[in-house]
Amino acid sequence: MNFLVTGGAGFIGANFAHYVKERDHNVLVYDLLTYAGNRKNVNGIEHFVQGDIRDGKLLDTLFEKGLDGRPFDAVINFAAESHVDRSISLALPFVETNVLGAVTVLEAARRHNVRRFVQISTDEVYGSIEGTGKFTRSSCLKPSSAYSASKAAADHLLLSFNHTHGIDVRVTRCTNNYGRFQHPEKFIPMILSNALAGRPITIFGNGKQVRDWIFVEDHCAGIFAVAERGMPGCIYHFGGPGIEANEVGISNLELVHLVLRILAELSQRTIEEFTSLIQHVGDRPGHDWRYALDWTESEHELGWKPQIRLEEGLRETISWWLANQGWWETIT
Repeated sequence: MNFLVTGGAGFIGANFAHYVKERDHNVLVYDLLTYAGNRKNVNGIEHFVQGDIRDGKLLDTLFEKGLDGRPFDAVINFAAESHVDRSISLALPFVETNVLGAVTVLEAARRHNVRRFVQISTDEVYGSIEGTGKFTRSSCLKPSSAYSASKAAADHLLLSFNHTHGIDVRVTRCTNNYGRFQHPEKFIPMILSNALAGRPITIFGNGKQVRDWIFVEDHCAGIFAVAERGMPGCIYHFGGPGIEANEVGISNLELVHLVLRILAELSQRTIEEFTSLIQHVGDRPGHDWRYALDWTESEHELGWKPQIRLEEGLRETISWWLANQGWWETIT
């Protein structure tokens, strides 16, 4: 298949670009290279174009040329402003990129008869869930931040093109990702970079907010399955395998201690050296208490399920972090 991957120099997009290339598919990465996009993340990817997803003319040129003389089979749209704290401070860039940008890419794909369009969304569109329940793909959307509201708006708009115009749009929603190439402003990279630099490791509120974590390669496998055998107009959920049998999710505070324990072991430093850096700060405005997705329909319809347990994935991630200090130090 020929893939156009927008936002492909960011964290998940870059991992997906490498994932499909390693499986002998062709990929063109399109990225504006804002603070979250890094050209080094796609070293080894032959086809790269720097550009804005709101630039319809440049997108037309890309679609006209295609890749290696053939049209694109699928567009995978990762391009987004994604950091919740930034959306609380300034919402407009999230609307411009996540809503207007996504529609601009889809309109260009529509003009050039691209067969399928996969929109990468988030579990945060559902808001917070109490107790031990999980969101299904028919759950109501109750976004709590400008980031999640912009993603929910994009999902509705793009899926409307499937209903009105018959365009093959598919939407994926996933829990928290971790792995290589993740920007240091995100939670796990912040823990690692601050711990190694001796800076405070800040935790919002009491740290008991619960999150589900998925290793980025498991997410890439799910996205590929959607592109290859998903159904038009459908939404697909992806989540982690749980911490132990029949358990999903871990509190932010527990995750900090788990990451620091593995980091201390792999870096041959003491756990006390790192845990002494933990500081609790005032909670984030509108902070969602818990996210959890039911991904059983993805298992039944796509044959997908997560393969990497949390501690295994964290060990691989932290090992990469220690081996690529120059990558993240230039960013921080």
